[in-house]
Amino acid sequence: MAKGIVIYHSRTGNTKEMAEIIAKAMNDGQIATTCQSVETVRPDELPGYDAIVLGSPCYYGQMAAPVKQLIDDLVGTHGQLNGKVGAAFASSANIGGGSETTIMGIIEAMLIAGMVVQGDPQGAHYGPLAIGRPDEKVRQQCQRRGQRVAELTQRLAKA
Repeated sequence: MAKGIVIYHSRTGNTKEMAEIIAKAMNDGQIATTCQSVETVRPDELPGYDAIVLGSPCYYGQMAAPVKQLIDDLVGTHGQLNGKVGAAFASSANIGGGSETTIMGIIEAMLIAGMVVQGDPQGAHYGPLAIGRPDEKVRQQCQRRGQRVAELTQRLAKA
């Protein structure tokens, strides 16, 4: 069975809630998925996963420092994430608070690592984002993102 991990940083619990929904949907999609705070993840563990989803609150239009630190520390594993499935999500305090730029920053790093990132023609095109506590629409987008990551991971595993 393919393995996935959903990694997040969360001070208020909003990003953590999103991460848990995505991880559950991935598990329901037959991807053995763990959900962990970024502070508990070692970069050298990540090449062992088939799907990696990163989530961050938005600080000044960018990802939180612990998420960026994890990405920076992945330099030691450069090339080992090539072909793995990636996805991103974010939360912020305000509409226009930089959630999409936060998601795009994470996706840019994933693309540089050679990861496969799938957009979504419905709703959360780049990845789910919450303004404050996730509402029902955001929860549905998180569930959809987890399902799509699971489906893509299974398709690539069979290829």
